[in-house]
Amino acid sequence: MVIDANKDYQAVLRTEKGDITIDLYEKQTPITVNNFVVLARSGFYDDTTFYAVIPEVVIQAGDPTGRGTGGPGYVFEDEMAEGLSFDRPGIVAMFNAGPNTNGSQFFITLSEASQVNGQYPIFGEVIDGLDILQGLEERDPQTATAPGVKILRIDIVEK
Repeated sequence: MVIDANKDYQAVLRTEKGDITIDLYEKQTPITVNNFVVLARSGFYDDTTFYAVIPEVVIQAGDPTGRGTGGPGYVFEDEMAEGLSFDRPGIVAMFNAGPNTNGSQFFITLSEASQVNGQYPIFGEVIDGLDILQGLEERDPQTATAPGVKILRIDIVEK
């Protein structure tokens, strides 16, 4: 583990549209947060995009191909924590292809999404910049002719 259990972690997504701050749930989901922190610090997310946007529903990111098909070359098991749910906008979770297939892709809810509780590991919540995400235009990676909004880099803040 690269994260310290005695510290609090935040991720600041530096995007073309402004900064988005995520409070990471390192105590509830340490394996998932550790994975995200390692990828962010290594530059894996640099210059990737919000590759899929469904207004008022969800935004997807974390895929270096920009099409929803890429990842880091490995997968890890689901880490479902008691008490975490998709009960409001701004919840951050791993996006995957089924149980125990987490890698680098993640999504952020733009509305309550309790219908997916227990399906995706929640590992954080947007605490600043949700308005930026809510203002993004719809984007389908299968039909888009231009790249999505770029994530320039993700800075990890330890407190």
